[in-house]
Amino acid sequence: MATDFKSLPVIDISPLLLKCDDPDMAEDPGVIEVVKQLDRACRDAGFFYVIGHGISEDLIKKVREITREFFKLPYEEKLKIKMTPAAGYRGYQRIGENVTKGKPDIHEAIDCYREFKQGKYGDIGKAMEGPNQWPENPQEFKELMEEYIKLCTDLSRNILRGIALGLGGSPYEFEGKIAGEPFWVMRLIGYPGAPFTNGKLENDVGCGAHTDYGLLTLVNQDDDKTALQVRNLGGDWISAIPIPGSFVCNIGDMLKILSNGVYESTLHRVINNSPLYRVCVAFFYETNFDAVVEPLDICKDKYPAGRGESQVFDRAVYGEHLVSKVQTNFAM
Repeated sequence: MATDFKSLPVIDISPLLLKCDDPDMAEDPGVIEVVKQLDRACRDAGFFYVIGHGISEDLIKKVREITREFFKLPYEEKLKIKMTPAAGYRGYQRIGENVTKGKPDIHEAIDCYREFKQGKYGDIGKAMEGPNQWPENPQEFKELMEEYIKLCTDLSRNILRGIALGLGGSPYEFEGKIAGEPFWVMRLIGYPGAPFTNGKLENDVGCGAHTDYGLLTLVNQDDDKTALQVRNLGGDWISAIPIPGSFVCNIGDMLKILSNGVYESTLHRVINNSPLYRVCVAFFYETNFDAVVEPLDICKDKYPAGRGESQVFDRAVYGEHLVSKVQTNFAM
Protein backbone atom coordinates (compact mmCIF):
# COMPACT_ATOMS: atom_id res chain seq x y z
CA MET A 1 0.00 0.00 0.00
CA ALA A 2 1.34 3.40 -0.98
CA THR A 3 2.30 5.76 1.83
CA ASP A 4 2.02 9.52 2.27
CA PHE A 5 5.26 10.06 0.31
CA LYS A 6 6.27 13.60 -0.66
CA SER A 7 8.85 12.82 -3.32
CA LEU A 8 9.98 9.89 -5.45
CA PRO A 9 13.20 8.03 -4.59
CA VAL A 10 16.18 8.02 -6.95
CA ILE A 11 17.91 4.64 -7.26
CA ASP A 12 21.30 4.02 -8.88
CA ILE A 13 20.86 0.49 -10.23
CA SER A 14 24.37 0.11 -11.68
CA PRO A 15 25.49 -2.37 -8.96
CA LEU A 16 22.49 -4.57 -9.84
CA LEU A 17 23.24 -4.46 -13.57
CA LEU A 18 26.86 -5.47 -12.98
CA LYS A 19 25.72 -8.72 -11.37
CA CYS A 20 22.34 -9.34 -13.04
CA ASP A 21 23.55 -12.48 -14.87
CA ASP A 22 25.37 -13.90 -11.84
CA PRO A 23 23.42 -16.78 -10.18
CA ASP A 24 24.88 -15.62 -6.85
CA MET A 25 23.90 -11.98 -7.34
CA ALA A 26 21.77 -12.01 -4.18
CA GLU A 27 24.93 -12.29 -2.08
CA ASP A 28 26.64 -9.22 -3.52
CA PRO A 29 26.66 -6.23 -1.11
CA GLY A 30 25.99 -3.73 -3.89
CA VAL A 31 23.04 -5.75 -5.17
CA ILE A 32 21.67 -6.14 -1.65
CA GLU A 33 21.60 -2.36 -1.22
CA VAL A 34 19.85 -1.76 -4.56
CA VAL A 35 17.31 -4.49 -3.76
CA LYS A 36 16.51 -2.82 -0.43
CA GLN A 37 15.90 0.48 -2.19
CA LEU A 38 13.71 -1.11 -4.89
CA ASP A 39 11.67 -2.97 -2.30
CA ARG A 40 11.10 0.16 -0.22
CA ALA A 41 10.15 2.21 -3.29
CA CYS A 42 7.67 -0.42 -4.51
CA ARG A 43 6.04 -0.61 -1.07
CA ASP A 44 5.95 3.10 -0.31
CA ALA A 45 5.21 4.76 -3.66
CA GLY A 46 5.08 2.27 -6.52
CA PHE A 47 7.18 4.89 -8.37
CA PHE A 48 10.90 5.67 -8.47
CA TYR A 49 13.61 7.09 -10.72
CA VAL A 50 16.41 4.88 -12.00
CA ILE A 51 19.86 6.18 -12.89
CA GLY A 52 22.97 4.19 -13.76
CA HIS A 53 20.78 2.12 -16.10
CA GLY A 54 23.25 1.85 -18.98
CA ILE A 55 21.12 3.37 -21.77
CA SER A 56 22.88 6.42 -23.17
CA GLU A 57 21.37 9.84 -22.55
CA ASP A 58 22.02 10.59 -26.21
CA LEU A 59 19.76 7.74 -27.33
CA ILE A 60 17.09 8.67 -24.79
CA LYS A 61 17.02 12.20 -26.23
CA LYS A 62 17.05 11.00 -29.86
CA VAL A 63 13.96 8.88 -29.22
CA ARG A 64 12.09 11.91 -27.87
CA GLU A 65 13.29 14.22 -30.63
CA ILE A 66 12.34 11.95 -33.52
CA THR A 67 8.95 11.48 -31.87
CA ARG A 68 8.58 15.26 -31.69
CA GLU A 69 9.48 15.51 -35.40
CA PHE A 70 6.66 13.11 -36.25
CA PHE A 71 4.07 15.02 -34.25
CA LYS A 72 5.08 18.26 -36.04
CA LEU A 73 4.04 16.76 -39.39
CA PRO A 74 0.78 17.80 -41.05
CA TYR A 75 -2.25 15.92 -39.77
CA GLU A 76 -2.76 14.25 -43.17
CA GLU A 77 0.75 12.80 -43.00
CA LYS A 78 0.19 11.40 -39.51
CA LEU A 79 -3.07 9.78 -40.64
CA LYS A 80 -1.09 7.51 -42.97
CA ILE A 81 -0.53 5.28 -39.94
CA LYS A 82 -3.95 5.83 -38.34
CA MET A 83 -4.82 3.36 -35.58
CA THR A 84 -7.94 1.25 -36.19
CA PRO A 85 -9.32 -1.97 -34.69
CA ALA A 86 -8.49 -3.67 -38.02
CA ALA A 87 -4.84 -2.65 -37.54
CA GLY A 88 -4.70 -4.36 -34.14
CA TYR A 89 -5.02 -1.01 -32.34
CA ARG A 90 -1.52 -0.13 -33.57
CA GLY A 91 -0.67 3.27 -35.00
CA TYR A 92 -1.46 6.97 -34.66
CA GLN A 93 -4.35 8.40 -32.66
CA ARG A 94 -5.41 12.03 -32.75
CA ILE A 95 -5.84 14.33 -29.75
CA GLY A 96 -8.84 13.32 -27.67
CA GLU A 97 -9.14 9.84 -29.14
CA ASN A 98 -7.67 8.12 -26.07
CA VAL A 99 -10.21 8.03 -23.25
CA THR A 100 -9.59 7.58 -19.51
CA LYS A 101 -12.64 6.83 -17.38
CA GLY A 102 -14.95 8.22 -20.04
CA LYS A 103 -13.11 11.52 -20.54
CA PRO A 104 -10.97 12.32 -23.59
CA ASP A 105 -7.26 12.80 -22.94
CA ILE A 106 -5.55 15.84 -24.41
CA HIS A 107 -2.73 14.07 -26.18
CA GLU A 108 -1.86 12.41 -29.48
CA ALA A 109 0.12 9.20 -29.70
CA ILE A 110 1.55 6.29 -31.62
CA ASP A 111 0.79 2.92 -30.00
CA CYS A 112 3.04 -0.07 -30.65
CA TYR A 113 2.90 -3.64 -29.33
CA ARG A 114 5.06 -6.72 -29.52
CA GLU A 115 4.23 -8.46 -32.77
CA PHE A 116 3.18 -12.11 -32.82
CA LYS A 117 2.08 -14.68 -35.40
CA GLN A 118 -1.56 -14.75 -36.41
CA GLY A 119 -3.47 -17.28 -34.33
CA LYS A 120 -0.74 -17.70 -31.71
CA TYR A 121 -3.00 -16.66 -28.84
CA GLY A 122 -6.31 -17.81 -30.31
CA ASP A 123 -9.42 -15.73 -29.82
CA ILE A 124 -7.88 -13.72 -26.96
CA GLY A 125 -5.10 -12.35 -29.13
CA LYS A 126 -7.08 -11.82 -32.32
CA ALA A 127 -7.87 -8.16 -31.54
CA MET A 128 -4.16 -7.35 -31.17
CA GLU A 129 -2.86 -9.12 -34.28
CA GLY A 130 -1.02 -7.18 -36.96
CA PRO A 131 2.29 -5.42 -37.61
CA ASN A 132 3.22 -2.15 -35.98
CA GLN A 133 2.67 0.90 -38.17
CA TRP A 134 5.93 2.84 -38.34
CA PRO A 135 6.04 6.17 -40.19
CA GLU A 136 8.29 6.51 -43.23
CA ASN A 137 8.92 10.10 -42.21
CA PRO A 138 11.08 10.94 -40.23
CA GLN A 139 13.65 8.58 -41.73
CA GLU A 140 15.20 5.88 -39.52
CA PHE A 141 12.20 6.10 -37.17
CA LYS A 142 11.60 2.32 -37.10
CA GLU A 143 15.28 1.43 -36.73
CA LEU A 144 15.81 3.80 -33.81
CA MET A 145 12.66 2.61 -32.01
CA GLU A 146 13.51 -1.06 -32.43
CA GLU A 147 16.97 -0.48 -30.94
CA TYR A 148 15.39 1.40 -28.04
CA ILE A 149 12.75 -1.30 -27.45
CA LYS A 150 15.43 -4.00 -27.20
CA LEU A 151 17.40 -1.98 -24.64
CA CYS A 152 14.28 -1.18 -22.60
CA THR A 153 13.25 -4.84 -22.64
CA ASP A 154 16.63 -5.95 -21.27
CA LEU A 155 16.68 -3.16 -18.68
CA SER A 156 13.17 -3.97 -17.46
CA ARG A 157 14.02 -7.65 -17.08
CA ASN A 158 17.06 -6.79 -14.99
CA ILE A 159 15.18 -4.35 -12.74
CA LEU A 160 12.57 -7.04 -12.16
CA ARG A 161 15.30 -9.44 -11.06
CA GLY A 162 16.07 -6.99 -8.28
CA ILE A 163 12.38 -6.60 -7.43
CA ALA A 164 12.00 -10.39 -7.28
CA LEU A 165 14.82 -10.54 -4.75
CA GLY A 166 13.08 -7.82 -2.75
CA LEU A 167 10.00 -10.04 -2.47
CA GLY A 168 12.17 -12.86 -1.15
CA GLY A 169 12.20 -14.94 -4.31
CA SER A 170 14.91 -15.97 -6.74
CA PRO A 171 16.06 -13.34 -9.24
CA TYR A 172 14.29 -15.30 -11.98
CA GLU A 173 10.89 -15.40 -10.25
CA PHE A 174 9.22 -13.35 -13.00
CA GLU A 175 10.65 -15.32 -15.90
CA GLY A 176 9.53 -18.63 -17.37
CA LYS A 177 5.75 -19.04 -17.43
CA ILE A 178 5.19 -15.51 -16.05
CA ALA A 179 7.39 -13.40 -18.31
CA GLY A 180 9.84 -15.66 -20.12
CA GLU A 181 8.41 -14.31 -23.39
CA PRO A 182 7.34 -10.86 -22.21
CA PHE A 183 4.79 -8.86 -24.10
CA TRP A 184 5.53 -5.16 -24.38
CA VAL A 185 3.65 -1.99 -25.19
CA MET A 186 5.17 1.35 -26.19
CA ARG A 187 3.31 4.65 -26.39
CA LEU A 188 4.91 7.67 -28.05
CA ILE A 189 2.90 10.57 -26.66
CA GLY A 190 2.64 14.25 -27.46
CA TYR A 191 0.91 16.70 -25.12
CA PRO A 192 -0.04 20.12 -26.53
CA GLY A 193 1.07 23.15 -24.54
CA ALA A 194 -1.48 24.54 -22.09
CA PRO A 195 -3.73 27.10 -23.79
CA PHE A 196 -4.10 30.68 -22.61
CA THR A 197 -7.56 31.98 -21.71
CA ASN A 198 -7.94 35.57 -20.54
CA GLY A 199 -4.21 35.77 -19.97
CA LYS A 200 -4.08 32.62 -17.83
CA LEU A 201 -2.85 29.09 -18.52
CA GLU A 202 -5.56 26.44 -18.49
CA ASN A 203 -4.75 23.05 -16.98
CA ASP A 204 -5.99 20.49 -19.51
CA VAL A 205 -5.67 16.89 -18.41
CA GLY A 206 -3.22 15.29 -20.82
CA CYS A 207 -3.97 11.85 -19.41
CA GLY A 208 -6.50 11.15 -16.65
CA ALA A 209 -5.75 9.33 -13.40
CA HIS A 210 -5.06 5.63 -14.00
CA THR A 211 -2.83 2.71 -13.10
CA ASP A 212 -0.76 0.76 -15.62
CA TYR A 213 -1.72 -2.76 -16.68
CA GLY A 214 1.45 -4.81 -16.61
CA LEU A 215 4.65 -5.38 -14.64
CA LEU A 216 6.95 -2.36 -15.02
CA THR A 217 6.85 0.94 -16.90
CA LEU A 218 9.85 3.02 -18.03
CA VAL A 219 8.96 6.67 -18.66
CA ASN A 220 11.25 8.81 -20.84
CA GLN A 221 10.00 12.38 -20.42
CA ASP A 222 11.12 15.83 -21.60
CA ASP A 223 13.77 17.31 -19.30
CA ASP A 224 12.28 20.80 -19.08
CA LYS A 225 8.54 20.27 -18.40
CA THR A 226 7.01 18.87 -15.22
CA ALA A 227 3.68 17.19 -15.99
CA LEU A 228 3.59 13.64 -14.56
CA GLN A 229 1.91 13.49 -11.14
CA VAL A 230 1.60 10.58 -8.70
CA ARG A 231 -1.05 10.36 -5.99
CA ASN A 232 0.04 9.50 -2.46
CA LEU A 233 -2.03 7.88 0.27
CA GLY A 234 -3.19 11.26 1.55
CA GLY A 235 -4.62 12.13 -1.87
CA ASP A 236 -1.95 14.72 -2.74
CA TRP A 237 -0.54 14.79 -6.25
CA ILE A 238 3.28 14.60 -6.19
CA SER A 239 5.13 15.84 -9.27
CA ALA A 240 7.69 13.58 -10.93
CA ILE A 241 10.13 16.40 -11.68
CA PRO A 242 12.33 15.44 -14.67
CA ILE A 243 15.88 14.26 -13.93
CA PRO A 244 17.88 14.31 -17.20
CA GLY A 245 19.11 10.88 -18.25
CA SER A 246 16.86 9.02 -15.84
CA PHE A 247 13.77 6.90 -16.29
CA VAL A 248 10.73 7.26 -14.09
CA CYS A 249 9.67 3.70 -13.25
CA ASN A 250 6.39 2.46 -11.87
CA ILE A 251 4.81 -0.89 -11.24
CA GLY A 252 1.57 -2.06 -12.82
CA ASP A 253 -1.51 -4.07 -11.97
CA MET A 254 0.05 -7.47 -12.78
CA LEU A 255 2.94 -6.91 -10.36
CA LYS A 256 0.49 -5.81 -7.68
CA ILE A 257 -1.31 -9.14 -8.10
CA LEU A 258 1.91 -11.17 -8.16
CA SER A 259 3.08 -9.49 -4.93
CA ASN A 260 -0.27 -10.25 -3.25
CA GLY A 261 -0.84 -6.52 -2.81
CA VAL A 262 2.45 -5.81 -1.07
CA TYR A 263 3.52 -3.61 -3.98
CA GLU A 264 1.19 -0.88 -5.19
CA SER A 265 0.23 0.10 -8.74
CA THR A 266 -0.24 3.76 -7.95
CA LEU A 267 -2.64 6.22 -9.56
CA HIS A 268 -0.96 8.81 -11.75
CA ARG A 269 -1.95 11.44 -14.30
CA VAL A 270 -0.43 13.97 -16.69
CA ILE A 271 -1.18 17.71 -16.65
CA ASN A 272 1.02 19.81 -18.91
CA ASN A 273 1.07 23.25 -17.31
CA SER A 274 3.71 24.45 -19.74
CA PRO A 275 2.74 26.48 -22.83
CA LEU A 276 5.20 24.27 -24.74
CA TYR A 277 4.52 20.93 -26.43
CA ARG A 278 5.65 17.98 -24.30
CA VAL A 279 6.87 14.56 -25.47
CA CYS A 280 6.91 11.39 -23.40
CA VAL A 281 7.84 7.85 -24.46
CA ALA A 282 6.42 5.19 -22.17
CA PHE A 283 7.64 1.58 -22.43
CA PHE A 284 5.52 -1.03 -20.67
CA TYR A 285 7.15 -4.37 -19.85
CA GLU A 286 4.46 -6.98 -19.41
CA THR A 287 4.01 -10.65 -18.59
CA ASN A 288 3.66 -13.28 -21.30
CA PHE A 289 0.51 -12.41 -23.26
CA ASP A 290 -1.17 -15.66 -22.21
CA ALA A 291 0.17 -15.71 -18.63
CA VAL A 292 -2.23 -16.63 -15.86
CA VAL A 293 -1.27 -14.12 -13.17
CA GLU A 294 -1.89 -14.81 -9.49
CA PRO A 295 0.03 -14.14 -6.28
CA LEU A 296 3.42 -15.84 -6.13
CA ASP A 297 3.64 -18.67 -3.62
CA ILE A 298 6.32 -16.79 -1.70
CA CYS A 299 3.95 -13.83 -1.36
CA LYS A 300 1.05 -16.00 -0.22
CA ASP A 301 3.26 -17.50 2.46
CA LYS A 302 5.01 -14.33 3.63
CA TYR A 303 2.17 -11.85 3.27
CA PRO A 304 -1.13 -13.62 4.05
CA ALA A 305 -4.36 -11.71 3.63
CA GLY A 306 -5.63 -12.55 7.09
CA ARG A 307 -8.87 -14.19 8.17
CA GLY A 308 -7.34 -17.56 7.40
CA GLU A 309 -6.73 -16.60 3.77
CA SER A 310 -3.36 -16.33 2.09
CA GLN A 311 -4.39 -14.87 -1.26
CA VAL A 312 -5.68 -11.32 -1.60
CA PHE A 313 -6.25 -11.25 -5.36
CA ASP A 314 -8.00 -13.51 -7.83
CA ARG A 315 -6.05 -14.66 -10.85
CA ALA A 316 -6.09 -12.71 -14.11
CA VAL A 317 -5.08 -13.61 -17.66
CA TYR A 318 -2.90 -10.74 -18.84
CA GLY A 319 -4.00 -10.83 -22.49
CA GLU A 320 -7.67 -10.70 -21.53
CA HIS A 321 -6.96 -7.79 -19.17
CA LEU A 322 -5.07 -5.87 -21.89
CA VAL A 323 -7.63 -6.44 -24.65
CA SER A 324 -10.53 -5.38 -22.40
CA LYS A 325 -8.70 -2.13 -21.61
CA VAL A 326 -7.64 -1.40 -25.19
CA GLN A 327 -11.13 -1.97 -26.59
CA THR A 328 -12.64 0.58 -24.20
CA ASN A 329 -9.83 3.15 -24.31
CA PHE A 330 -10.54 4.80 -27.63
CA ALA A 331 -13.34 7.02 -28.96
CA MET A 332 -13.40 5.68 -32.51
